[in-house]
Amino acid sequence: MPTTYTPLATTTLGSSQASVTLSVISGAYTDLVLVISAQGTTAGNDQDINMTFNSDTGSNYSRTRLYGNGTSALSTRDSNASSITIGNMPAASSSLGAGNSVVQINNYSNSTTNKTALIRTNTASTYGTVFAIVGLWRSTAAITSITLTPAANSFAAGSTFSLYGIASAAVVSGAKATGGDVVATDGTYWYHAFRTSGTFTPSSTLSCDVLVVAGGGSGGWPYSGGGGAGGVIAFSAQSLSTAQTVTVGGGGAGAYNTGNGQQGSNSVFGSLTSAVGGGGGVGDSTATTARNGGSGGGGSAYSRNIAGNTGGTGTTGQGNNGGTGSPSSYTNEGGGGGGGAGAVGSNATGTNSGNGGAGTNSVTNWGALSGVLTTTGLGVSGFIAGGGGGGTNGVAANAGNGGSGGGGRGASNDGTRESEAGTMNTGSGSGGGGAGGAPASPKNGGSGIIIVRYPV
Repeated sequence: MPTTYTPLATTTLGSSQASVTLSVISGAYTDLVLVISAQGTTAGNDQDINMTFNSDTGSNYSRTRLYGNGTSALSTRDSNASSITIGNMPAASSSLGAGNSVVQINNYSNSTTNKTALIRTNTASTYGTVFAIVGLWRSTAAITSITLTPAANSFAAGSTFSLYGIASAAVVSGAKATGGDVVATDGTYWYHAFRTSGTFTPSSTLSCDVLVVAGGGSGGWPYSGGGGAGGVIAFSAQSLSTAQTVTVGGGGAGAYNTGNGQQGSNSVFGSLTSAVGGGGGVGDSTATTARNGGSGGGGSAYSRNIAGNTGGTGTTGQGNNGGTGSPSSYTNEGGGGGGGAGAVGSNATGTNSGNGGAGTNSVTNWGALSGVLTTTGLGVSGFIAGGGGGGTNGVAANAGNGGSGGGGRGASNDGTRESEAGTMNTGSGSGGGGAGGAPASPKNGGSGIIIVRYPV
């Protein structure tokens, strides 16, 4: 077989057998290829072989079959079947030899899509029939076992069954794992960057560093604090040998006239500690305290929301506190800046809203992030996880700026400055809302990111 095929299991029957099961299939590959060369114990040229996955014999299979013998061509369709019929085999007592099938199972290891099998079969019968078959298993479960069963007899001695795994292009080109929306190397490390949730699967035991960034919080409305950045947490020298579930948190949703920004969602890698979503900035319209998070959301202007004047609290080791809103009159209002991974959010002073806290360009055990982010095409100027700027009752010049790393700027009250969303895949907070209608309403926080690295 080609070098991209990795043998997983081979079985040659020493005696007749009613069925064959290939189990404990590794999840480290993208596709499977099953090669069958088999004969049956009962006379006849049309002895079906039925295939099921994970011991599922429910009515969850479908099949479309095209076949011909050089004279005529036909097609059939089966649905809601209890197996996929992959072709026929002759009897061992005949002189026709074995029936041969090649089954390719696509994306067998993912847990989000139904599974498709592409099948080619030569029956070796007197009819010389050749089959092309598409089979479907309506299940999103990863395939961990394959069972083959003759429809009306047993497999004869000498029948062989060989299973191969096909690695993704990343593994073929030198990476030692699969998974991630970006797979790249700087010559020292391989990086697998997850912009969206997925699975990281090492092909062997690896010592990995893992950077986990949660989704950023959104700003509130009106004259609100900016959203806090998602928590940033780094792990080093994690020994990984099995597939790891990767969950990338989304940014908090911004909404017009709701008062309070929303917290971003947590990001999680396997069983490691979660990075906590950024706190939402609190608005001036409700007596609600600013929200805590990975980094805290900014506080509101004081006048109508005394309880929310103080910024939210960041999670120790993951982020910083949000800034305080201005303790002033109705006509002189500004929200505090959301906390960033690198610094606290700034306090508002009168109509001048607080700036978002700076993001970070360095994390414990990883060091400087500029090279990592350049290699993976992520971050903003080498930074991630900036806080959102506060919204203001004043003009555009009074709105708070977003923190480095992707934090959004706050909105003004005069309609000339809209709030800005947190930059996607940085975990940054969005800017706080101003007033005067939807143009000043807060936007969404930035989604998170997870990056795994290991030595080349």
